[in-house]
Amino acid sequence: VQLQASGGGLVQAGDSLRLSCAASGRTFSYHHMGWFRQAPGKEREFVAAISWSGGSTYYADSVKGRFTISRDNAKNALYLQMNSLKPEDTAVYYCAVETVDRPRLSDLTADYGYWGQGTQVTVSS
Repeated sequence: VQLQASGGGLVQAGDSLRLSCAASGRTFSYHHMGWFRQAPGKEREFVAAISWSGGSTYYADSVKGRFTISRDNAKNALYLQMNSLKPEDTAVYYCAVETVDRPRLSDLTADYGYWGQGTQVTVSS
């Protein structure tokens, strides 16, 4: 099972980026998925999650209104559209698959059992 995140880069404040995560080895069509990020010297933090159907989403307050999570189950892919980027969004971004059954979308790293390798996003001021 592999999750390959891509789309990161160096941008200026106010710019946009679209991250992609391609899953291979098995289908995750019936799993909730999420994006997390980790800045240097900080713990990994939740960014956004999406239900298996794509019908429900959940965002960290810090990105609400600026980021949009989506998925394409036919392509076994997950996306994160990031607009109005800020320097504080600088981090390595990870895609993940939720493997613990919860009544609601989870923001806990422990609930995600599969992780991609991460893609660096750097936002300059």
